[in-house]
Amino acid sequence: MKIGFIGLGKMGAFMVERLLIHKHEVVVYNRSPEKTNEISKIGAEPSFSLDELVSKLPSPKVVWMMIPSGDPVQKTIEELIPLLGKGDIIIDGGNSYYKDSVRRAAELEKYGINYMDAGTSGGIWGLELGYCVMAGGEKNIFDHCEPIFKSLAPENGYMYIGKAGAGHYVKMIHNGIEYGMMQAFAEGFELMHASDYNIDLQGVADLWDKGSVVRSWLLQLLANALKEDKNLSTLKDFVEDSGEGRWTVIDGIEKSVPVNVIADSLFARFRSRQDESFGGKILAALRNEFGGHSVKKK
Repeated sequence: MKIGFIGLGKMGAFMVERLLIHKHEVVVYNRSPEKTNEISKIGAEPSFSLDELVSKLPSPKVVWMMIPSGDPVQKTIEELIPLLGKGDIIIDGGNSYYKDSVRRAAELEKYGINYMDAGTSGGIWGLELGYCVMAGGEKNIFDHCEPIFKSLAPENGYMYIGKAGAGHYVKMIHNGIEYGMMQAFAEGFELMHASDYNIDLQGVADLWDKGSVVRSWLLQLLANALKEDKNLSTLKDFVEDSGEGRWTVIDGIEKSVPVNVIADSLFARFRSRQDESFGGKILAALRNEFGGHSVKKK
């Protein structure tokens, strides 16, 4: 197939390369022309405006967006609307909030433009291993775009989830679970790091990946990181979040479903960004006030 691809960040550029390997024709656009020129060297067709990108596509035009959620996605869609026609397709492969995807699908339907939300997981390793794709939208549009999903994914690594928003909803839950798994590994390895046994943490990570019930790709990645820096001394304990964990917790609240582990892992990330905890100072002050317990002064 010939498709347009917007957004050539680390993940987007690798996705384009994988599509090219699988013999798709890809017209690319990025806000910074340097990235567009760079990826054109491996066979992508460059464009330097959305208008130019769309003009190079056959009908029905298929445009894949791999850009940050929120305003960037919304503004790009608004720019694409007058350039696209009835029957054309926009695929949002980023981490958009599923309720935004439901709204966007309904808005684009008024113009006769089809919208698919394709939650995509795989990170920077997807070029080699493939991307897991969770697709939402109309089934006939999924069927039309299936060759794209099949090329991006490993064997059996893509799935039609359901109507508009379903793909991004399942990807949101996926990332919420990922938060909890990462936090559990962080706590367990911190305990071993604090023990009296001088444990080879990289060795344990490698060991657990051989037949253990906690074996996983995350464990392999942790082993890689510990191999490069056994005490992670070059890193700060500052952990950002990109939104999906928050949305998962909000969804749990809205549905009255307890998501304790995911919520705790999200709050742990918030704590990692504080140089000092005012709440911790409150606790220290209260212990001193009611029990005369010692406090540490600056």
